[in-house]
Amino acid sequence: MSNHLSLDPAEVDVGSERRAVTTRSSREELLRGAVVAGGILATGGVVMGALPKLAASAPSPAQDVRILNLVLLLEYVEAAFYAEARAKGALRGELRQFAEVVGRHERKHVSFLKKALGGKARGEPRLDFGKATNVPDAFVAAAVTIEDTVVAAYNGQATNLTADTLAAAARIVSVEARHAAWIRAIAGKLPASEATDPLKTQAQVMATLRKTGFLRSS
Repeated sequence: MSNHLSLDPAEVDVGSERRAVTTRSSREELLRGAVVAGGILATGGVVMGALPKLAASAPSPAQDVRILNLVLLLEYVEAAFYAEARAKGALRGELRQFAEVVGRHERKHVSFLKKALGGKARGEPRLDFGKATNVPDAFVAAAVTIEDTVVAAYNGQATNLTADTLAAAARIVSVEARHAAWIRAIAGKLPASEATDPLKTQAQVMATLRKTGFLRSS
């Protein structure tokens, strides 16, 4: 494998899904506006973000590998979480639609990151989601935590990335922000409660992930 990762922003096919809108509730009207704004803000957060000193060292191909393996771990968790929730069949209506649409996106993110990392890609972790995949309220709470953490992880690592890798990551994090806004709206939370998003270091991301109890091995 060369010193540079094989990252082409055009390969990140995350914008092809269309939501089937089945109702016209006031919440969904709010959501449609919020996810557009959320995506723009999230992308801006990646490009301009990380005012705190989150970078461990100057961007480099080695840093790219470390960071992409961190977000690959998160994408593995997301993909497995939504796949298990769909398989257990406890979700109905918009919740099931959310799991189906977002699950497809996460599988594409996993494939993209594994292709970029090649032989340096980490393996899948052992996971145990407990009741979070078969009790709707537990699913919603877990999904909010997961999606918010993923956005904070991508944004928090932005200044550690080389320019080409950053451009590709920006295309993913804007979609992850839409996921976070969607599940927050389902949960009855404001899709964006603040004008800026929090940024998390790798240690903070891993602490949040371990706190869920889902990660049995990494």
